[in-house]
Amino acid sequence: MRRFLPYLWPADAPGLRLRVAGSFGLVLLSISLTSLVMPLAFGAVVDRLAAGREAEVAVAIALVAAYVGARFGGVLLDNLRNALFEAVGQDATRRLAEHVFGHLHGLSLRFHLARRTGAVTKVIERGSKSIDTMLYFLLFNIAPTFVQLGIVGVLFWTKFGWELVAVTAFMVVGYVWYTKVMTEWRTRLREQWAEHDTAATARAVDSLLNFETVKYFNAEARERRSYAAAVAALSRTTVKVESSLAWLNVGQSLITNLMMAGAMAYAVWGWSQGRVSVGDVVVVNTLLAQLFRPLDLLGMVYRTIRQGLTDMAAMFDLIDTPAEVTDRPGAPDLRVSRGHVRFEDVRFGYEPDREILHGVDLDVPAGTTLAVVGPSGAGKSTLSRLLFRFYDPTAGRITIDGRDIREVTQDSLRRAIGIVPQDSVLFNDTIGYNIAYGRDGAEPAEVAAAARGASIDGLIEALPDGYDARVGERGLKLSGGEKQRVAIARTLLKNPPILILDEATSALDSRTEAAIQDTLRELSAQRTTITIAHRLSTVVDADQIVVLDGGRVAERGRHAELLRRGGLYAEMWARQQAEREEEPVAAAAE
Repeated sequence: MRRFLPYLWPADAPGLRLRVAGSFGLVLLSISLTSLVMPLAFGAVVDRLAAGREAEVAVAIALVAAYVGARFGGVLLDNLRNALFEAVGQDATRRLAEHVFGHLHGLSLRFHLARRTGAVTKVIERGSKSIDTMLYFLLFNIAPTFVQLGIVGVLFWTKFGWELVAVTAFMVVGYVWYTKVMTEWRTRLREQWAEHDTAATARAVDSLLNFETVKYFNAEARERRSYAAAVAALSRTTVKVESSLAWLNVGQSLITNLMMAGAMAYAVWGWSQGRVSVGDVVVVNTLLAQLFRPLDLLGMVYRTIRQGLTDMAAMFDLIDTPAEVTDRPGAPDLRVSRGHVRFEDVRFGYEPDREILHGVDLDVPAGTTLAVVGPSGAGKSTLSRLLFRFYDPTAGRITIDGRDIREVTQDSLRRAIGIVPQDSVLFNDTIGYNIAYGRDGAEPAEVAAAARGASIDGLIEALPDGYDARVGERGLKLSGGEKQRVAIARTLLKNPPILILDEATSALDSRTEAAIQDTLRELSAQRTTITIAHRLSTVVDADQIVVLDGGRVAERGRHAELLRRGGLYAEMWARQQAEREEEPVAAAAE
């Protein structure tokens, strides 16, 4: 609650504070009309009519007008209050959602690999929506209910004595206790429901994001069964939640009706003793009816607040998740003058007990190309993640132009590095948007120039919508080669001094690979380039080749030199050459 309340009373927004104060002022005025003017005017009308004096007809009519005016005034003020407060609730929702979204992008890659996207988005959605509801109920239901209870208590004490106040207080306390006990039970059921709801949503999102894999393995029926099981569990929990609501409503109704019966019986007894008038009996009935209205909502309000707290707690857990990689206080921006990259005795493991890199030393002089090759699992792609500071080394350091990358801001570091990954995942937007993503604020002419540089301008111009053509979910409307060219164009637009090619052509056919290799060579010109490759034929021209094996540098040198050594590189080269010679034979046999 301490973390939540600042959103109700934002320190940097005096206009919103004024709206909160004005809204609560309208609440108090509405309560005054409905809890004082309306019941007292109604009671006075009944007394005038019961007296049967014709001379007071005009007074009775005036009191009726006051009663009707008070009823309308209450409705008018409530709606004005809602309109005035809406900006406060929406601003609080916006602030919280922006905070969480920004924090999620600041978390490490380790966090995002371990969490399901569907579950995280559901937590954000529930938490953001709950804050507006929480603000509304705290300010316009809980607080006014206590004010109204105080007004009713004072009126009952002055007009009917302490006995009626005591009975009313006893029943209200019993009502609140019963509501709390039942709502605690329902909250536990609701938490189970939220878990099943999140699981069902996460299951659906995960399955749909991987629909290609589902079809590859004929797993549609398996996925349907898995989703059906999740939805069935959600359905069973929903039945329990709704059934518990029925028991809550029945108990609340019993208590309120017993309270009404006791209070009215006491008022009628007072009338029979001549202590109160008929109008006073009507006042008791009206006041209790008005008091029951917010009390009837108490269970729903309490449950909503508890659920809101649960949802916000889950979202605050996301906010409280510490960022694994952070900038040092006062860290300067990285200034790349040459682009000299060094890995100095770098050690790293994704898990503490499983080290991936064992003291790797790499030296990439400015403007040269380093190729990193080796068997799967050797730690090749880990190098690019460390250079981007998705993780920090557990030992050793990485420098650019002699500056440890942990000493500069992550933003400036990543501006200086471009990457063409093996799997180029695109946004579900236009092809122009995906290319322009390389640099914020890029002009259309610059986007077109980048497309020409990546040799994808012909394809784009052939599309009916041109640069406005949508690429589909994760770019699935484009072929592998087309997506790679979009990724190259995006990196060309970024124009970084340091470039990483992370197996950028390993998933392509030989013809497409050859075409894209020419483009990649042009992209690498005059840049410090680190090429992570599986196919050795793509790195024969590299200035330096490093062979990683088991997280250690096994060999280093140029292509011809490594072949002469007859080591691991020569063995890999011979194996790949044999595979390439077998491909035409296999194709002819087919």
